[in-house]
Amino acid sequence: MKELGIGLFLVGLVALVLPFLGMKFMFLTWIDQWGATTSLLIRGGITLLGLLLWLSFRNRD
Repeated sequence: MKELGIGLFLVGLVALVLPFLGMKFMFLTWIDQWGATTSLLIRGGITLLGLLLWLSFRNRD
């Protein structure tokens, strides 16, 4: 779960930054159909979920 959390966190961070640079992830373009605010909230949610997973499982090996 720790690896999944780090993966989601990194993908979420990149997904949050890319639209400001004029680029997009191809597999996340469907999110843009719901509008800019909803798209930003979903990307932020992905990032937050990844961070929560990583923080909750980081001490378990």
